[in-house]
Amino acid sequence: MTSPAPAVPPSRNVGGDAGVTAAIDIGGTKIAGGLVRSDGSLAAAARRATPRGVDGDGVMAAVEEVVAELARDEAWARVRRCGIGSAGPVDASRGTVSPVNIGAWRDYPVLARTGAALAAHGARVPTVLVGDGPAMTAAEHWLGAARGHDNALCMVVSTGVGGGLVLNGRLHPGPTGNAGHIGHISVDVDGEPCVCGARGCVEAIASGTSIARWALAQGWQPDAGATAGADRSAAGVAVAARGGDPIALAAFDRAGRALAAAVAATATLVEVDLAVIGGGVAAAGETLFGPLRAHLSSYATLSFVQGLEVVPAALGTDAGVIGAAAAALELL
Repeated sequence: MTSPAPAVPPSRNVGGDAGVTAAIDIGGTKIAGGLVRSDGSLAAAARRATPRGVDGDGVMAAVEEVVAELARDEAWARVRRCGIGSAGPVDASRGTVSPVNIGAWRDYPVLARTGAALAAHGARVPTVLVGDGPAMTAAEHWLGAARGHDNALCMVVSTGVGGGLVLNGRLHPGPTGNAGHIGHISVDVDGEPCVCGARGCVEAIASGTSIARWALAQGWQPDAGATAGADRSAAGVAVAARGGDPIALAAFDRAGRALAAAVAATATLVEVDLAVIGGGVAAAGETLFGPLRAHLSSYATLSFVQGLEVVPAALGTDAGVIGAAAAALELL
């Protein structure tokens, strides 16, 4: 990965014909790709399910299929760079990934393998790797809710909890591409163990999986008359909370409090003035944002963080692909 360019937003980081950026978004359920124009619009898109029950090269085969499909589009001739955003942990300094939700990849050389796939279709271009949290952050800073903010925290609250930082007007991925991984800040030092090995992490309290697990453990049921196929996920808990179910409301209050503590701690440490929150759990809207904002005032107490604003993410399902492209435009 090359040294960062001067501190300007990605949309102004290139002049003249910026060409097209190939972007790959790698997650536990899907691998998406796109050819992204310099204004952030998609010239082409491709998608594959993330393979299960295969080895590392079997997963890589899906990435190669996405690249091959993109290469059939006429815009491929204008590809000038490539960005990869991957579930983490990632190690951008070595070009490897070890995603918690892709067990077949441990220290997998995804940067080199993707570069080879690009070259096989005639695109020998510089390529950068970042975590999916920083990628989402790059997208929101470029075109979304963090646009125009020089210091912001962006978070994905979904099956897990991740995030990224914009500091002094630039994406700050850190040396390995994992900076801003707020899901593994401990907000309860005596809390339950997290999958990462620590205790009381934000992810262990506020992820969709954790919200649903806690609610069920407290006796919540989706619907007294529901069938076995009833929604027992965080989305189901959100529906119950909107209906006034006390356990469901408590589950989201608990999650909002954990998020508030982590957001306030981050703002106090690096002086961000905006927190953007996206992901599946954020789709609950005020069911999540209401308690989060209410608890934030108890944690963001110092004068320089009292104005901290919390807003929903603006970009939708293409945020991962757009973010991988935005990271490439800014970092290469």
